Amino acid sequence: MLSSFRRASKSKVGTIVVAVIGILIVIGFGAGGVSDLSLGSFTGMSSSTLARVGSAEVTDQDMGVLMQRDLESARQQDPNASYASIVGDFDPLLDQLINQRALVAFADKHGFRISKRLIDGEIANIPGVRGLGGDVSEQAYQSFLAKQHMTDAQVRDLITGSMLQRLLITPAATDIKVPAGVATPYAAMLLEERQGEVGLVPLALFTAGLNPTDAQLQQFYKANKAHFMVPEQRVLKIAEVGPDQVANVHASDQEIAQYYNQHQDDYAAQDVRTIEQAVVQDQNVANQIAQRAKSGSFVDAVKPAGLTAQDVTVGPQTKSQFTQLTSDKVAAAAFSAPSGSVVGPIQSPLGWHVVKIDSVQKKPGKTLAEAKSEIQAKLDIDKRKTALGDLATKIQNALDGGSNLDQAAKSAGVSVMTTPLITADGSQRGNPSYKFPDDLKPVLKSGFDLGTDDEPAVETIDNGNGFAVVAPAQIVPAAPAPLETVLDQVKTGWIQQEAASRAEALAKQIAASATGSVSLADAMKKANPQLPAVQPATARRIQLSQLGDKAPPPMVMLFKTGEGKTSVVPDNQGRGFFVVKDEKITPGNPILNPGLIPQLQQQFSDPMSQEVAQELQAAMREDVKVKRNQSAIQAEKARLASTGG
Repeated sequence: MLSSFRRASKSKVGTIVVAVIGILIVIGFGAGGVSDLSLGSFTGMSSSTLARVGSAEVTDQDMGVLMQRDLESARQQDPNASYASIVGDFDPLLDQLINQRALVAFADKHGFRISKRLIDGEIANIPGVRGLGGDVSEQAYQSFLAKQHMTDAQVRDLITGSMLQRLLITPAATDIKVPAGVATPYAAMLLEERQGEVGLVPLALFTAGLNPTDAQLQQFYKANKAHFMVPEQRVLKIAEVGPDQVANVHASDQEIAQYYNQHQDDYAAQDVRTIEQAVVQDQNVANQIAQRAKSGSFVDAVKPAGLTAQDVTVGPQTKSQFTQLTSDKVAAAAFSAPSGSVVGPIQSPLGWHVVKIDSVQKKPGKTLAEAKSEIQAKLDIDKRKTALGDLATKIQNALDGGSNLDQAAKSAGVSVMTTPLITADGSQRGNPSYKFPDDLKPVLKSGFDLGTDDEPAVETIDNGNGFAVVAPAQIVPAAPAPLETVLDQVKTGWIQQEAASRAEALAKQIAASATGSVSLADAMKKANPQLPAVQPATARRIQLSQLGDKAPPPMVMLFKTGEGKTSVVPDNQGRGFFVVKDEKITPGNPILNPGLIPQLQQQFSDPMSQEVAQELQAAMREDVKVKRNQSAIQAEKARLASTGG
């Protein structure tokens, strides 16, 4: 059973089969509480009830917990993620939670109950619930529950759902065997071979000598104005405030001396000790650790207590740092002991401490004169940040008071730069040498988002080390470029269109004549002796499947054309039109490729397993009667979408 389950988790159907288990982990074994996820009964559908599953309900609080977990996960990838950005996950999570509740309700209805003994066995396998002797410890289990903010009943509910999933869904949805008779026709289809000819009618053959009249250019330009649009252009005014504006801000000698006196601990001589520490709740356990540590490594000494090197490594500490980590009593003992000694057990509010002093390093202190340059650099950075903030506040206050950008910048003593007419990407039409300043790129979007009557925008630049104020000084809306400025492009476009029209017409004429016993080569030669030579084409349908959307258009068309018939397809690189003649179709013979049938059987088994799992879940939902409260669901989704998170 377990091996079958492991195989299922690696297949496509595994996403269905282990969905409930994933939900249980998300709900129950995260860092937060799960008090709202019990399978309690209710009597009616309230505005907070999103769905009824048999006698159980799914509430907005249930989904709130799931969406919170989902948001925390999303923010690991994007710190700016909000509920609005993950609201698309709401429906899949709700469906999975309903399926989990339906599974439990179905099993209960039909007397398929998980015994307490089985659940106890699963609990015994949870890391951290065994004591020093290796047996399940009530104290360790209670500690685990407290750490996870869960009750025993909630853990048992979650394990019940997980075991039902393994026992009811997994066996039915794994190792689905697709009969060879089902896969064989598909294998024959994939092995079908087609032979034909392909000829190209190139556009280049028709471009020579094409010379449009003014009227034709005007007509083409009018019909294709969208191709000759000039994007919106703006002149932006930008006031930049950065390190250069506050470079003359320095900390005074008085401020340096004041900082030195306030941070005596940092500049006085220090006793720095590299420490290992174990904290346990039982004094006897602490005594055993101390005894073992005195005759061996500290890591080996704590292993019987269930601790690891990661749990006990503290690293270099000053006395004040270690006091904050432990207590005055523990720190005093640790910093009065010699290097290599073991201290404790000593009791603190945290428990019983056993401390190993790995090494002792005495660091000399610094006088004010010795520390001055270091303090000067730090305080200068802080003062300049404050000065930048003051300038930002001064400019913002001026803007809030109705000043325009020029007036606000002047009040802060900042100069204003004016760009030429540029597009939203910072380029200047007709001047390829113009380059918008890289450090001001963050203000481009704001500069093009603002309306003429909007207040100037303030944006952070230089990785947070400065800011810039931007406002549009002139806006030129997007519009078709005047014909005289794009005349060469219009002429080229007309020639390409006309050449394409003529090439397509000739390709269709050739296709019409190259049918039956008339070869494509003869038809093309008769139509125009200058056309490129015809190329033979042979392919199997399986190649089409392997190439996907990268399959060449002539190959695709070869399998869409009947035997003895000819078709036309445009070249996806714009070179012209292909004429494709299908001369022979050879049915596929799976006997010649015996490995293909088992391969298809395996490929078909995953989607069939997935469908079986879905159908089984659907049958369970139908059996226990699932009812959704669509108005409550929509209201909860709308609430989340409007929440910043």
